[in-house]
Amino acid sequence: MCLAIPGKVIRLEGSVATLDLRGQTVTADASLVSVRPGDFVLVYSGLIVQTLEEEDALERLRLLGSMGAITS
Repeated sequence: MCLAIPGKVIRLEGSVATLDLRGQTVTADASLVSVRPGDFVLVYSGLIVQTLEEEDALERLRLLGSMGAITS
């Protein structure tokens, strides 16, 4: 099962976004959603599928952590 994980956009170069995913720096395709640095997003299989409000992103991370779906 794959989960969509919240992250924060650090940098955007064309349609490639560099993200902070719980302290890890990863890249994701941003061609489906308009994003800018500082935005919180939902990432699924290397693709940004949605933008999120910061509070929503943090709550999703908290819930995923409490389920053991992600670790610190």
